[in-house]
Amino acid sequence: MAGLRARGWTAGMVRQLLGKPDLLRTNPYFRTAPRTRLYRVERIAAAERSDEFRIAAATALRQSVAARAAAARRRREVLARIAAEPVDVPRLTPERLAAAAVEHHRSRRDRERAYGASDEVPDPAKVEHAEPGALARWKVNYLRHGLTRYDELLDGLYASTGRAVAEELLRRKVFAAIAEAYPDLVRECERQLREGEFGPPPA
Repeated sequence: MAGLRARGWTAGMVRQLLGKPDLLRTNPYFRTAPRTRLYRVERIAAAERSDEFRIAAATALRQSVAARAAAARRRREVLARIAAEPVDVPRLTPERLAAAAVEHHRSRRDRERAYGASDEVPDPAKVEHAEPGALARWKVNYLRHGLTRYDELLDGLYASTGRAVAEELLRRKVFAAIAEAYPDLVRECERQLREGEFGPPPA
């Protein structure tokens, strides 16, 4: 099948024009995988000279081009939406933000321990005991957690390349909004952006 795909065949074309394989052999790389389907070269060459093959190949090409165009259009639309979408960062007093960030950090640690994902010794994680760098990290993580709803903008972006570009744009936009709302967190936002802390906010 890999050889047929390299020649422009699709699975549908194989079923339509070739039918059952001429030989089945054990997969040479994974013995538990489905058996390798082999087709006689003479039969393939004869099928490729037929009008049916030319029509099917042209149809498959049109569908492939249309699918790629639709994916590219969807990617452009999502990038435009992300660029235009305002990111509303909650404005909290320093005291409220610190307390909320510490509570968010503590609750995440508690959940991780409950599921066995963390073997750290429980810590009180109080505002007055928090190291300034750690507290800044917790604040940014808390704010990022509150902005995860923006991930819905990525719905429908299945191509890995397109989604990666959109995710990076959204990520940068969220960090920029947090830094604008809280100038004292600019350095922590820059650090997380520079070090590539992807995905859900860490504890």
